[in-house]
Amino acid sequence: MAVEGEFLDPVIGMTGARTEIVMLRAPGGGATLELSSFTRPDHLPGSPAAPANELGLRNVAFEVHDLHAAVEHAAADGYGLVGGVGEYEGVWRMAYVRGPEGIIVSLAERIEK
Repeated sequence: MAVEGEFLDPVIGMTGARTEIVMLRAPGGGATLELSSFTRPDHLPGSPAAPANELGLRNVAFEVHDLHAAVEHAAADGYGLVGGVGEYEGVWRMAYVRGPEGIIVSLAERIEK
C-alpha cells in the first residue's frame, strides 16, 4: 500500500514523501512486521551488497520449518545466499539470503532431536 501526504510528512520530518508498505504476519497470527520502501524524496542509497556487519538495519530473521525449501523459494524469486548453510551447536540450521534493497534475511530452522 502507498502512504503519503498529511499523515506521513510530519511523522518522518520530510515534505512530499511517499512510501510503499507491506505488512507480513506469520501463519496463525502473532507479531506483524512492517517493511517500507521510500519512493520519494530521491536519495542516494548505500550499497545493496553491504556486509552483514555494516551499521544500520542489515538483518531481519525468521524461523522456518524447512530451511532448504525456504532457500529454494527465495532463489526462485531472485534472492541468493550470502554464504552457505551452516549449523549452530546442533540446534539451528541457518542461512543468510540477500533480500530486497540489500537487507540480509536470516533464515533459521530448529533441528529436531
